[in-house]
Amino acid sequence: MPNGVLIFGEATEEGKLAGITAELSGAAAALGGPVTCALLGSGVEAIAEEAGQYGAAKVIVVDDPILKDYQGDAYLPVAERIAKEVDPAVILLGQTMIGRDLAPRLAQRLGTAVVMDCIAVSIEGDKLLAERPCYGGAARARYTINGSPQIATVRVKALEPAAASGSAEVVKQEAGVSADQVRTTITGRSKPESEGIRLEDATVIVGAGRGVGGPEAFQQLEELAGVLGGAVGASRAVCDLGWYPVATQIGLTGKIVTPDLYIAIGISGASQHMAGISSVKNIASVNKDADASIFKASRWAVVHDWKEFVPAFLEEVKKVKAS
Repeated sequence: MPNGVLIFGEATEEGKLAGITAELSGAAAALGGPVTCALLGSGVEAIAEEAGQYGAAKVIVVDDPILKDYQGDAYLPVAERIAKEVDPAVILLGQTMIGRDLAPRLAQRLGTAVVMDCIAVSIEGDKLLAERPCYGGAARARYTINGSPQIATVRVKALEPAAASGSAEVVKQEAGVSADQVRTTITGRSKPESEGIRLEDATVIVGAGRGVGGPEAFQQLEELAGVLGGAVGASRAVCDLGWYPVATQIGLTGKIVTPDLYIAIGISGASQHMAGISSVKNIASVNKDADASIFKASRWAVVHDWKEFVPAFLEEVKKVKAS
């Protein structure tokens, strides 16, 4: 009979344990039952013991050069084999580049379904309750799965990571995948040019909307973000106008971010943008339109021209940091 939770941990490009692993471990522990962590990749054996510090009873490591870069043809048969061996009631993956592709493939192979991009998971009886944003982030929906195992992907930083304590049994397995099974070839990689902190990693984000007026506004917004140790993001309208790089776009068709503080400057609060910040607990908004819909989701609201507010706020922040 299916029992417990299987999570798929991940490594960063630098070979370190990705934060989503601890977050999935915390979510799995709260669901109850034994937790098994699977680590797939090349060089992941080095982080297996660390992965086992977050509450898993067992860590299954599949360390093979063929798994160096994520390719579904290589990862899927390994993930399917592990899932059938462990026979869990629930499988959790991160809403990451890997999880977004692997989870639905795995669900199809196992004859079940998956709920994507969850911001909360819980158990009611023997049913997984998976909660995710809907209507552009304006509401939240709860889903159940009529199948087994029940699979969900969890949004990065949406849940509290488990504390590091204890250890787990580490079991090594072979990938058992040959090169001729992989039908795709990675011919190269490119990354958008960026400086400073990535939006996905920033604890503070200064978000700019069309209300900032033009590209000349970003010098001051970048200064504010720099003083706060954060990054600058933008709405779709701003990126469509060419005021700021598309790589900084936040929203339904951009990045989903979860900083500790989001400062919205000149952003009205369109549902497309709000979907990108739906998990942010602390939103501070500056807009001269008192009826801006973003104020409804804001903890702090400033009805004022940003061109007057931001310089004054920046000066006060500098004073506090200097004292």
